[in-house]
Amino acid sequence: MPYYRVVGEVPRKRHIQFRRPDGGLYAEELMGEEGFSSDASLLYHRHLPTAIVKAEAVTATADTRLEPNLPLSPRHFRTQALSSAGDLVSGRILLAGNADVRLSYATSDRPSELYRNSMGDECVYVQAGRVRFESTYGVIEAGPGDYVVIPTGTIHRWVPDGQVNVLAIEASGHIRPPRRYLSQYGQFLEHAPYSERDLRAPTEPLTVEGAEVPVLVRTRGGLTRLVYRDHPFDVVGWDGCLYPYAFNIDDFEPLVKRTHAPPPVHQTFEGPGFVVCSFCPRPLDFHPDSVPIPYNHHNVDSDEFMFYVGGDYSARKGSGIDVGSISLHPAGFTHGPQPGAVEAVIDAVAKGVTTTSEMAVMVDTFRPLDLGQGALSCEDPGYAWTWSR
Repeated sequence: MPYYRVVGEVPRKRHIQFRRPDGGLYAEELMGEEGFSSDASLLYHRHLPTAIVKAEAVTATADTRLEPNLPLSPRHFRTQALSSAGDLVSGRILLAGNADVRLSYATSDRPSELYRNSMGDECVYVQAGRVRFESTYGVIEAGPGDYVVIPTGTIHRWVPDGQVNVLAIEASGHIRPPRRYLSQYGQFLEHAPYSERDLRAPTEPLTVEGAEVPVLVRTRGGLTRLVYRDHPFDVVGWDGCLYPYAFNIDDFEPLVKRTHAPPPVHQTFEGPGFVVCSFCPRPLDFHPDSVPIPYNHHNVDSDEFMFYVGGDYSARKGSGIDVGSISLHPAGFTHGPQPGAVEAVIDAVAKGVTTTSEMAVMVDTFRPLDLGQGALSCEDPGYAWTWSR
């Protein structure tokens, strides 16, 4: 993260003796990115974070098969038809992916087991429901519209309060705010659509007692379940610039022009080989002759994966797109408003409509997205031809 935080108890200087009330030493754990040449945080544990008593390989049960998008076609997937068999980790249904990112949907009301993704950061968007995110850094209460960004290697679990629906974005590297929003020293600039005040991170330590505690670990070699001698949630304090945080889509401040602005104005995060954008309610374009709706466009270097999470997406009326839908518009295909949508919006503006209520989460990838079996199982087969009706 681009700014420094302190939570709980830490000593005056790093890497000096820090003693427990009984006189023993707290155990340091330095969590650092890019060979400790980028962001890092220092955590202080009651017990050794290295003490494991058992390790066993785990056979993956999720269907991770991916197929090329052939024949090349725009796609529409209805997540409303999907139901998970597990929790918000084990029940993830793979929709699409490539070497840079995996995009999965999950819906569950059960707590997950402790989990560590050691392949890359995750950004989990909460579409519906409320959930408690617990980690070695502390607790984040998350609800509808929250992005929860989880650094690589963070031990955590999800505890839903009833049914929760999420889109999980699993990166092969790190997910960060776009560099153009930050000063050379990491502060959000005034032109950025959000700021440090909009980010919610743990505010106090979470300590849990326990012995022989299993943690599911995902690495490039597969899945392993490590059993820790003591519960990993035993951190009394930490400081640094690396930690999980939440950002709510309602806190994104849209950037507007007199005429229609392209998707980069909606960018929220960047990852290796992809970007994440937030489409939020905003004033319609206000030039007197504007066409306040997306023009036909062809992003020649990207596949566009769009999750419709709320509001009324006027540009897609008549296509079958609804809240909970996901569209995939691949490079090699020009897409845009449905027939008649341009005229309808111009007429609506003439009658006094001044804002749009659309809400969507978009992931643009710079390598082609292959299709997961989950997406193919809920596909609308007639979507590709809706522009010709």
